[in-house]
Amino acid sequence: MPKKRKKHPKLPNGFGSIRYLGKNRHNCYAVHPPAKIDQLGNVVRSPAICYVDDWIKGFTILTAYKAGTYQPGMERDLSVSPTSDTDTLVSRIIADYSTIKGVESKHPEIKKPTFREVYEQFLKWKFAEGTNYSESTRNNYTAAYTYCAELYDKIFEDLKATELQNFLDKQKGLKKGSLVKILSLFNQMYKYAMFAEIVTERKSQYVRINAVDDEEHGTPFTEHELRILWKNANNPDIQLILIMSYSGWRIGELSGLEVNLKEKYFKGGIKTQAGKGRIVPIHPMIYDFVKTRITADGTLLNMNKVTYRMFRFYPILEKLEISGSPKHTPHDCRHTFSALCEKYSVRENDRKRMLGHSFGSDITNAVYGHRTLEELRSEIEKIKVPFVTNCD
Repeated sequence: MPKKRKKHPKLPNGFGSIRYLGKNRHNCYAVHPPAKIDQLGNVVRSPAICYVDDWIKGFTILTAYKAGTYQPGMERDLSVSPTSDTDTLVSRIIADYSTIKGVESKHPEIKKPTFREVYEQFLKWKFAEGTNYSESTRNNYTAAYTYCAELYDKIFEDLKATELQNFLDKQKGLKKGSLVKILSLFNQMYKYAMFAEIVTERKSQYVRINAVDDEEHGTPFTEHELRILWKNANNPDIQLILIMSYSGWRIGELSGLEVNLKEKYFKGGIKTQAGKGRIVPIHPMIYDFVKTRITADGTLLNMNKVTYRMFRFYPILEKLEISGSPKHTPHDCRHTFSALCEKYSVRENDRKRMLGHSFGSDITNAVYGHRTLEELRSEIEKIKVPFVTNCD
């Protein structure tokens, strides 16, 4: 029975590697310095420092390299003294290696990357040339990253699961959907970091979202607030708020909508089966707003939704002194549409169709309740625009 090769201690991330090349070679161990990351974010094995015939020799060479005392050819003069406690000796050196004086200045490649640096490497790796991820996927990671500013300069490997959990728990002003995106970013960054040998454990697996599902809860604009918006409807940013408020589309659905100006309807949707591919007639009072945006940009939203929320939506409402309690979000436009449908007696089933809500156990309407564009148009046109005077 062939003799099994001895298992040696696992070297820590950033230490380098000792690679076994096979028993038929005299110098059967290749000694490599730490791997590097290329411009595309790929992990590239560094060329071997040397080749030796014994793992302990390789470990000695690697330790000398880390300390900055390695001289080319010194491996030829090394001898291995027999010992019964090699593992203990190696483990003690590994535990102390990061305290070697001047090691980082001699070998900057072992400097531990920050959260920011890992994120930048992750993006290059995730969206390398040849991958087919959508722009929306990239935007989701970008949006989640913008919320993580307090983590940017922290050493990624040193982050604890409790630290990540506390960070998520502190984000009281964010919707659950945004928290889900942040946790997804954490998971993806740890997936990359393990691949790149930056960490040995995916600490994000212990983190959870301690928040209720608030996706379908919000505060519609009041009648008074709608009057203010219509009074200032010459502003393009307010026009988009009114488009969402009189159509029910989520902000994340705007950029991918099919807009038929001739037949005057929207088609699109995301998230649920009931919500995808739904048709919503364009309310006549927002038609000109829609036409202007589509003619100019070919889309209703020509920027990242996070950019719009932070630099357009919130500032314009603050300027108009429309605050809401709690603070209005773009998703409140969807709730406004739902509230307007109810106020003006739009058929409940048609409201569900236009919002993309499921019919639940109502199989009859879910399967057989087909409605024509004109039938939906007659329902949405029940919604009236508040009368605006100079006194409002």
